[in-house]
Amino acid sequence: MDDGMTRNRDLEGVLVISVEQAVAAPYASGRLADAGARVIKVERPEGDFARRYDSYVKGESAYFVWLNRGKESVALDLKDEADRALLAHMVARADVFIQNLAPGVIDRLGFAPEALRARHPRLITCSISGYGDEGPYRNLKAYDLLVQAETGLSSVTGNEAGMARVGVSVCDIAAGMTAFQGILQALIGRERTGQGRHVAVSLYHALADWMNVPYLQYVYGGHEPVRSGLNHPTIAPYGDYVCGDGRAVLFSIQNETEWRALCAEVLRRPEVADDPRFATNPQRVANRSALDAIIRQVFAAVPREEIITRMEAARIAYGRVSTLNDLKEHPQNRYVQVETPAGEIRMLAPGMIFDGELPTLGRVPAVGEHTAAVRAEFGGATPLSRLGEGQG
Repeated sequence: MDDGMTRNRDLEGVLVISVEQAVAAPYASGRLADAGARVIKVERPEGDFARRYDSYVKGESAYFVWLNRGKESVALDLKDEADRALLAHMVARADVFIQNLAPGVIDRLGFAPEALRARHPRLITCSISGYGDEGPYRNLKAYDLLVQAETGLSSVTGNEAGMARVGVSVCDIAAGMTAFQGILQALIGRERTGQGRHVAVSLYHALADWMNVPYLQYVYGGHEPVRSGLNHPTIAPYGDYVCGDGRAVLFSIQNETEWRALCAEVLRRPEVADDPRFATNPQRVANRSALDAIIRQVFAAVPREEIITRMEAARIAYGRVSTLNDLKEHPQNRYVQVETPAGEIRMLAPGMIFDGELPTLGRVPAVGEHTAAVRAEFGGATPLSRLGEGQG
């Protein structure tokens, strides 16, 4: 009989070994753990440095708590031959091997993905790097904000006063999501072919893919988007406006029917719809300052909830410009409970659920919490030179 726990265990029986740190690889392996895979996280003896990014969650790092639920933690010194041998035993039985160490490090430690797959043909390997395995930047370290700048994301983010960082680690998350997608595809492919494959993901390429709209606009149309704050660069009106109570609402007009409804039912100035300056979206964009002045004048005299009531009646898409306190209290939130070394916490649920059931998520491990058990399970006496003779 199917139940919520069964639906949350689609990858049960899949063993993932992840030599990981920071955000991107832990994101990918964390989603595999959420889906029921057994994920063994290999950390330095002092732990993943993301454990020390902050201490806001009962003394634990918000980053680490978010990304590492449901994993086992094994603390290894990979400069030590015995610990490398243990890792080799683990990989020999794994379905998936993930790593995001600095360029070249995993190869020097003796775990180059191509060598692992030569020994274990069914193994799926995934390397997450800053710039990929080829090209002139392949040996560079990369972190999220560096890549936001390098991909041009910074040039289209911010406002007329200057560029701005996206407020979350968007490059790391994009790479982690891409890696998760690639690993799932490789697992499906292995069911058909019996063969594993290597999944190469980089922060740069994952985010560059997300930059395709401004890239295509620039390369083929000569259009370079301007930094427009909370205004859409090519649609108007589509932005945030402060209402009479000082609170802002952001709304979007996508077609001429909505434009006329906005003028008649929200602005209550139907004549604006026929103003030749605003007859089409390109004209509204070209005359955005004049249009914004009209909208702001109306909104400044009306509280936000009244504006929202009008928008709902006119079927105009909108969003309140929320603070973090607004997010904390948002009526649309879904929550999950997660155990951490410091106790149980409540966090926002994953973005997808199956058949309306919230997932049951595993606990966040302490540094090296499972080292002894994993050593006992995997620490056989087979020499490193013979570990490639079969994959269990």
